Amino acid sequence: MDMALDPNLSNVERQRKIVAEVDRRARITVAQVCDLFQISEATARRDLEQLAGQGKLQRVHGGALTLQIGQSAPPELPLADRSTEHGEEKRRIGAAAAALIQEGESIFISSGSTTLEVARGLRGRKNLTVITNSLLVINVLAGENGITLVGLGGVLRKSEQSFIGHIAEQSLNELRADKVILGVRAIHLEQGLTNDYLEETRTDRAILKIGREVILVADHSKLGRVSTAFVAPLTAVQRLVTDSGAQLDFVRALEASGILVTVV
Repeated sequence: MDMALDPNLSNVERQRKIVAEVDRRARITVAQVCDLFQISEATARRDLEQLAGQGKLQRVHGGALTLQIGQSAPPELPLADRSTEHGEEKRRIGAAAAALIQEGESIFISSGSTTLEVARGLRGRKNLTVITNSLLVINVLAGENGITLVGLGGVLRKSEQSFIGHIAEQSLNELRADKVILGVRAIHLEQGLTNDYLEETRTDRAILKIGREVILVADHSKLGRVSTAFVAPLTAVQRLVTDSGAQLDFVRALEASGILVTVV
């Protein structure tokens, strides 16, 4: 059994030691936190939730996991396999992000299961220009008379049905958009935006550069996580659209940094 730590620690000191314990063990349970710090279950759960909101660990049922670069976000499944993950949340996020698009605007929609829901939310709209590197977005909007579609060339990443690489990046250099709608694998308060596919990172960075406003769309499972390849700092984003499963502390921290957050 673990030796109990000083029960008279301040909240800040206790939470700092909780993070150290999670990193040492890789996983900790609520019961273990209670035993180590001689605190109630309610206090232990509150500490873990606050730390998860700050991006210092990953909250899971019954406890928490360490948040180490390259380990916190699980490997990304092909788009077709993950389209049903958090499906209802993604549909709500997509509809809310689509509602932010105004008539006459030009927008870029990146590849991904959540961004695809944004594209679906634009069907029936008029006087829009949609630029995309997603073959699936093109297919969704190809029959819309009120939408002018601009598709990027490049190397087809088959698992995402997206075009990436030098040709796509050169095309992006010639384009500008009022809004960029971007999906990402992981969002961390300190580590920023990360993905798990290194070859796509440069294309993602080129996409970020063309938008007057960058709107990140991500369900709560992406928040407080870190993946392998750094894309950009949080300062590259102006707004996040996420679902009600997002940790309140994480949302507040984003808002304190100047990022608008829409929770649906």
